[in-house]
Amino acid sequence: MATRSKQKALDRQAKADNRPRATAKFVRISPFKVRIVLDIIKGKPVVEALAILENTPKAASEILYKLVNSAAANAENNQNLSRNDLVVAECYANDGPTLKRIMPRAQGRAFRINKRTSHITVILDSANA
Repeated sequence: MATRSKQKALDRQAKADNRPRATAKFVRISPFKVRIVLDIIKGKPVVEALAILENTPKAASEILYKLVNSAAANAENNQNLSRNDLVVAECYANDGPTLKRIMPRAQGRAFRINKRTSHITVILDSANA
């Protein structure tokens, strides 16, 4: 029984994606707002993506700047890749848990306010691969 689970774990490790990545979870910004900025940097070299994020006047750009920087640092430290050779291969923002709040309205009514959160992932790849 134990050998089968060990074999499954080894198979999972062999199939695992070894590209450098960084993830930010439970970020208090709507995934819709994040995806707007993600579409701008997808497929760009890391140096160019960081320059774009630095000059983009969106709330998500500051979070994504840190995330792309972290993914590049992971690539440099863990896999000995050069920052100049890296490209933003994939990036996506999934829904996190939604915080549900109540806004009091007239005549005893209450409207719901959904404060959405995001799980953001940035995956880099080397440009010559």
